[in-house]
Amino acid sequence: MTSSDKKSSHSSGDRTELSSDQTLGLVSLSLMQKLSQKDPSFSWLTEDNPERLNLKKMRDRLELTDLALKTGAPLSTSEVSALMGAKPGKSRIERGGIIAIKLSRNVWKLSKSNNESSYWRN
Repeated sequence: MTSSDKKSSHSSGDRTELSSDQTLGLVSLSLMQKLSQKDPSFSWLTEDNPERLNLKKMRDRLELTDLALKTGAPLSTSEVSALMGAKPGKSRIERGGIIAIKLSRNVWKLSKSNNESSYWRN
């Protein structure tokens, strides 16, 4: 076998192998699925009811928004879009009593609105 044959057989093997991150992800997913069969709190992994799935997504979004407000962690534009429900168009936006302020390119910070006269529009 020549050196070129060794390289081609080695490179074809690399294409089918999983990276360590992919392997860890698959192992974690299978573990979570096994846990969901034993513990109902992991039922979000195999949710079939769309109404319950929407409630789960809303709850997750509210929890993540609260965490972002409490920690003051910097967020990307896509993260702000997901948490606030709309892509920010200006450097400072307010929605639902939450203010997102653009600190720099693709870096945002969330804070609560202190304005008592904020109201909901339909």
